[in-house]
Amino acid sequence: MQANISQIKALRRWIIGAAILTLLFGGAYLIAVPQTQAATQQPIPFNHEIMVQEGITCEFCHTEARRSEAAGMPSVQKCMGCHKYIATNTPAIGLLWGYWQRQEPIPWVRVNKLPRFVYFSHEVHVTAAGIACETCHGDVGHMQEDVQVVTMNMGWCLSCHEKQPNAPQLKDCVVCHQ
Repeated sequence: MQANISQIKALRRWIIGAAILTLLFGGAYLIAVPQTQAATQQPIPFNHEIMVQEGITCEFCHTEARRSEAAGMPSVQKCMGCHKYIATNTPAIGLLWGYWQRQEPIPWVRVNKLPRFVYFSHEVHVTAAGIACETCHGDVGHMQEDVQVVTMNMGWCLSCHEKQPNAPQLKDCVVCHQ
C-alpha cells in the first residue's frame, strides 16, 4: 500500500513538471517565433503596388503620418479626388463610388494593430527619426494585398531601439505604456 502511494506521488510530480515545462516552452515559442497574419478581407480590394508604380507615396494617402500619432486612413473624398477621373471603370472603383454616393466612410479593416495600452507616434518615428514606412510595414509597395509582416510587440520595439544608434533607449515604461 505504501509503495502505491509513493508511486502515485512520484507520478503526480512528473505530470506537474511535464505540464510546467510544456507551458514554459509553449510560451517561449509564442514570444520568440514571429506571428504574422494572412491578408485581411477589405471592403474594397486595394493594390498598393499599382499606387507605388504611379509614383504615389505612402504619405499622400496616409496624410497624418507626418503630423500625428496615427497615420490615418484616406477618406472617401481623398480617394475620389483622383478616382473621379482615373480608372473609373474598374470593379474596385465601382465599390468606391458606392461609398461616395451613399456618403459613407469605407470600413477598412486594420492590418497592423498595437494593444490599446501602448502609445506609439507615427510623427516621432516618421518625421523626427526619419524611419521609412517599410521598416515596420514591410514592402507594401510590392503587395497586392496589405499584410502584417512583423509582430509589433514589446520585444520587437526594444530590439529596434537597441539597433538604432540615435534611438532613445526605452528604459522608462511610461514612454510607451500610458
